[in-house]
Amino acid sequence: MHETAQRLYDRDRVIAGVEKLRFFPLALESGQGSWLVEAGGRRLLDLSATWTACGLGHGHPAVREALLRAAGAPPGAGALSAVHEDAVALAEELLDLTPGTGDRRVYFGHAGSDANDVAIRSAVHATGRPKVLAFEHSYHGGIGVAMKASGVHVEAGSVAADKQVLFTPYPDPYREPDRYERVIADLDEALAGRDVACLLVEPILSDGGLVVPPDGFLAEVAARCAAAGTLLVCDEVKVGLGRPGTWHAFEHDRITPDIVTFGKSLGAGVPISAAVGPAAVFDEPGASALLTQAGNPYSTAVARAVLAAYRAEGLVERAAQAGERLRQGLRKATAHLDVVGEVRGRGLAIGVDLVTDRASRERDPELAAKTVYRVWELGGVVFYVGGNVLEVTPPLVITDDEVDRAVELLAQGIEEASAGKVSDAQIAPFAGW
Repeated sequence: MHETAQRLYDRDRVIAGVEKLRFFPLALESGQGSWLVEAGGRRLLDLSATWTACGLGHGHPAVREALLRAAGAPPGAGALSAVHEDAVALAEELLDLTPGTGDRRVYFGHAGSDANDVAIRSAVHATGRPKVLAFEHSYHGGIGVAMKASGVHVEAGSVAADKQVLFTPYPDPYREPDRYERVIADLDEALAGRDVACLLVEPILSDGGLVVPPDGFLAEVAARCAAAGTLLVCDEVKVGLGRPGTWHAFEHDRITPDIVTFGKSLGAGVPISAAVGPAAVFDEPGASALLTQAGNPYSTAVARAVLAAYRAEGLVERAAQAGERLRQGLRKATAHLDVVGEVRGRGLAIGVDLVTDRASRERDPELAAKTVYRVWELGGVVFYVGGNVLEVTPPLVITDDEVDRAVELLAQGIEEASAGKVSDAQIAPFAGW
C-alpha cells in the first residue's frame, strides 16, 4: 500500500464506525470511467460501482455538465415548499419510464432507505393495515421501518425485531432447489390474515447473496399480493435501472408492481431516491415525509442526465451484452476451481458463490474475505454479500477489454486466495458484513 494511501486511511479514524463497511484498506483520490485511483496513483478496476451507485462510472461528462448547470443559478435547494423545472420534469420522466396505471405520484428522497421507508409508512396509512411483509436476508434500508424490514439487519442484530414486520423465505435455486413449493406456501400463510399492508421484494436478492429466483417467482408473488389486497413494492434500488439488462429487474417476470423504488444509480453518485406509486398512497397525509433538500436542483438535474445518458449510449442493452460476456468468461476461467460453486446473475448483476467444494455447496466466508482482499492487491475492487458471494456489479460503461480484465482479476484472486496467499492476519481488521 502506498504511503500516501496509508496516511489517508489512518486518518479515517475520525469518521464514525457505524457507517463503515470495510473489506480492505481502500483510500481513493479519483476515478474515471470504470477505474478508480488510490491515493498515491495506483489504478484499480472498479467491479462494484460503489455498490451499484455509479452506473455511469466515474467522471461522466453528463454528470459534470448537469452539476455545473444546476450550480450556476440554482432555484433554491429543494422541492419542499417550492417547485422547479428539474424536479417536476424528473418526476414526469420516471412516471413515463415506470409501468403503472391510474393516477400516480413520485416521492423524492436522498437514498433508497428513505424511499422504502416512506413507501412502507404510506402503504400502512393508505390501507389501514398494520403489518409489513419482507423476505429473509433482504435489504431495504438503514433507517426507520425500512431497516426493520431488512432481513440482514434484523438477523445481524443491528435493529430490534418489530412484531408488525414479518419475514418469509426467499427461494434459493442453487442451495434449495426442492423447496420452492414450501416458499410459496409460507408466502400464502403470511398473507392469509389479509392484514399485510405491503410486501417488499427485491427481484434479485442482492445483499442476501445475489440470489436469482426461479423464473415466474415474481409473477407468483404479484398474483398473491393482488388476491390478498396487499400492495407490492418492488425495490429496484440496487439491481434495477438498466443493470439487469432491462430498465427494471421486475420486467423479467412481466409484472407491474404497485410501487417501485429507485436509488443508487439514479444519481450516479449524487444522493437521490424516488418511489413511484398510486396517488392514493403517496398524497396523504400531507407533509408527513419532509426532507428539506429532497428534490433539490443538483440531484434532480443529475438524475435527468443519467436517464438521458442511458438512452443515448444504449447502456441498458450494453448491460445485457457485457453481463453475458462477463458471466461466460468467469464460468470458463473458474471451471477448474472446485471452490467456485456457481456463477449467476442477470446483466451486470453477477454473483460468484464461493464454497468449500462443489459437492457440498458449503459456504466459505473466509475464502470470500480473502478473495476480495487479494483482488484488491492485484488491482481490482469487488466486495462480497451473503457471507460468501462475490458481488460483481461494475459500471454499465465497462468495455469488452475491461470485462476480460475483470475475468482475469477475479479468477486469479480466487485461485490465489484459496492457495493461501492471503493470511488470516491480513483480513482480521476488516469485518465486512
